[in-house]
Amino acid sequence: MYLVCGEALFDVFTASAGRGSRLDLEAVAGGSPFNVAVGLARMGARTALLGGLSSDHFGQHLRQLLQDEGVATDHLVTFEAPTTLALVAVGADGSPVYSFRGAGCADRLLEAQHLRPLDDAIGGIHFGSYSLITAPIADTLLTLLHRECTQRLISLDPNIRLNVDPDLERWRERVEAFAKHAHLIKVSDEDLALLYPGTAPEAIAQGWLEHQAELVVLTRGGEGAQLFSRRHGQFQAEAQAVQVRDTVGAGDTFQAALLAYLAEQGLVSPQALASVTAEQLQAMLAFATKAAAITCSRRGPELPYRYEIA
Repeated sequence: MYLVCGEALFDVFTASAGRGSRLDLEAVAGGSPFNVAVGLARMGARTALLGGLSSDHFGQHLRQLLQDEGVATDHLVTFEAPTTLALVAVGADGSPVYSFRGAGCADRLLEAQHLRPLDDAIGGIHFGSYSLITAPIADTLLTLLHRECTQRLISLDPNIRLNVDPDLERWRERVEAFAKHAHLIKVSDEDLALLYPGTAPEAIAQGWLEHQAELVVLTRGGEGAQLFSRRHGQFQAEAQAVQVRDTVGAGDTFQAALLAYLAEQGLVSPQALASVTAEQLQAMLAFATKAAAITCSRRGPELPYRYEIA
């Protein structure tokens, strides 16, 4: 079972131009950790979400959606604070551009006192997105990481959001703090270009492998993905050919697929991940690449089910 940590919110899209002073909007449940948790459940992996949810209508709806998808909600804490809204515009290339309305919202309010003991059923913990950096949840998750990193498989997807916090130095400090203890790191080339301009992504990946990481996966959008393994060297997967509607949720789908594949193979522990074979790594990359392509063929973060990924 995986414990996914971080935010659940609503992405708000412009549905149409509307008429006159009217603008039609469409709200879709999202947030990178929310998407990863739902994606894992759809791909057949047991999962729970840890974080804060609002008591407002949006928060109640998010909780119900998680339960309907089969994501355990017993690690969620309810707060009398609003639900974050992320306004999403889609660029000409299909990539999302976000504007967050989240200061003081429920997803950021989790403190160390809210953390519960974890039972043996939880083999892996996933961290990522702006919950790494927004207080107080950022410090809470770092506490959880330090407490559990020797006992459970730790995965990380930085998923940089400068419109939440534009301080690149703080992002670097936080990403490195989590990366030092993560066993699996997935990161996009766009995020690395923001964090470490002018530095070759391959050099950053190799640096992370010198800590606890067994695997670093670099996603390159339409150019596919690379995997760097401590034991087996480098692997490459081409992007799947698909008619792209937008790329919202593609990275989260890729992350969920990596973790779901490891669960299928019985590799949800630091020790098990260290024993992964080269053949399994190539198959995992192909599985994640295909899953992400399916999401790109749809509008919004509509993650695929296991049966859709042959």
